[in-house]
Amino acid sequence: MPLPQEAIEQINVLARSGFETPKRVVEILCEEAYEPGELSSREVETSVEEAFRALQTDMKSWPEITDCDRLDKVFASLNSKGIVSVQNAGYTQSDGFDAVKQAARSRADRNNLIGYCFYHGQDLERAVSGGGLYLAFGPKNPAREQEDGPVIGATIVQQLQESSITTEWNGSFDQRIYLPVLDWKRRPVAG
Repeated sequence: MPLPQEAIEQINVLARSGFETPKRVVEILCEEAYEPGELSSREVETSVEEAFRALQTDMKSWPEITDCDRLDKVFASLNSKGIVSVQNAGYTQSDGFDAVKQAARSRADRNNLIGYCFYHGQDLERAVSGGGLYLAFGPKNPAREQEDGPVIGATIVQQLQESSITTEWNGSFDQRIYLPVLDWKRRPVAG
């Protein structure tokens, strides 16, 4: 039985996200996104192989440094500045907050943390599909969101702009930072 178009699109997005191995994409489709047995595992495996093969072909024409490489450096820099920064943090906004809390708890410098920054799986799907990327952010202390949130946001925007990543943001805590022209080209994880 052929795969539904929606499943094929999910496979392509997961492959191009750069965060999942082929084996994990098969697991996601066959065990999480659909009920076990709802999709032909053979068809899923074939489609996943095709998606990763197409990605490998496309990668040959990518620039040496992609927007995703620049984004990785920004997130690393933010982490070094005490802003807990997590990419692909769960699937929803609340998952992202949980991922940030978990990442903060595991850091040796957790007493020096000043804020957070993340994007989640729904944001990632939009970015892979060419719709730009939204970043959530805020201060360590939720009671100071309105006062300290814009300071964290400004630090993030400055880092992004220094890395030649275009941003749109109104300067307030009430609006997420938007990267409207991010060209999603992330090399896949090994595995």
